[in-house]
Amino acid sequence: MRVLTKDEFELEKELCIDAILKGAVFIHPTDTIYGLGCNAKDSKAVSLIRDIKKRPPTPFSVIAPSKAWIEENCIVDKKADEWIEKLPGPYTLILRLKNKDCVAKDVVLDAGSLGVRIPEHWFSRIVGEIGIPVVTTSVNEAGKKFMTSADDIDSHIEHHVDFMIDEGIKDGKPSTIVHLEGKEVSVKHRH
Repeated sequence: MRVLTKDEFELEKELCIDAILKGAVFIHPTDTIYGLGCNAKDSKAVSLIRDIKKRPPTPFSVIAPSKAWIEENCIVDKKADEWIEKLPGPYTLILRLKNKDCVAKDVVLDAGSLGVRIPEHWFSRIVGEIGIPVVTTSVNEAGKKFMTSADDIDSHIEHHVDFMIDEGIKDGKPSTIVHLEGKEVSVKHRH
């Protein structure tokens, strides 16, 4: 696994974006914690992340390239629109999909809904430049503690990752989940 600082990533941005588009699996910083990511339209890369995490078949969330992308691909009503206005921020909005082809089937499985984020973080600008959604999930095997720095990465995960953007210690907590796919809004704070 190659470790890049933000400045090194910016210098090699075009190469890194090309690698993401071609299926690279990577670790990225967010406004909360580190995320394990890949091109959300690449089924093979999404399946690899599921295998790396040893995760049961549950949907993944994505960093959306823009609010317009969310509105184009998800069903947005008045209550969802109020939450989308709070983006960027430490929220994962669970919305029903209107365009199931906007991500690989392996991202949503049979859920019919998608968790979308736009972190208040410079990496969201990169996703916007790529123009496609990027899977984002905590860097850990299912049920284990999530990664807070390059020093505590699980060796099993490190072995399968192409590169990491290192921003030092991240002492945040996972994003707040906001369920907007049903009739009632449900907010779940994670620790």
